[in-house]
Amino acid sequence: MARSATFTWRSTEDTQAFGRRLGEVLRGGDLIVLTGDLGAGKTTLTQGIAEGLGVRGPITSPTFVIARVHPSLVGGPALVHVDAYRLGSALELDDLDLDADLDASVTVVEWGAGLAEQLSEERLELTLNGEAVRTVHAHGVGARWDAVLGGLADLADDAPATS
Repeated sequence: MARSATFTWRSTEDTQAFGRRLGEVLRGGDLIVLTGDLGAGKTTLTQGIAEGLGVRGPITSPTFVIARVHPSLVGGPALVHVDAYRLGSALELDDLDLDADLDASVTVVEWGAGLAEQLSEERLELTLNGEAVRTVHAHGVGARWDAVLGGLADLADDAPATS
């Protein structure tokens, strides 16, 4: 079962607020796959998620280090923030041994479409478009995301549909 919803964010603050609210309901083992053009807000969204999780920052794009681990400051899961932009294949992503941290951490993979799906059978895929006004399509894969997206329905432009 999958659930989808569409959101529109009109500012950086909206993007971070959504991420913060999402971060508050995430738990160890959750995988978030972010896709979108340069400047679409992937790192900004991750900053909000980090704030909601209560992890140590600052949160910056890990483009050159590929992955950063941000430990929790509040006894919750750590955030593993990955930038797959420079990775050429799912094998290169596998070489990072992210699955060692997957069950205990929240893992956010920027530029992860086509690469990160192998990490978990259940995941939240967010596709961000636009710069000034961002349209975000959220697609939850697995039963876990029905409840999460259902809890964010008041922020959606459309009522989340089950498909």
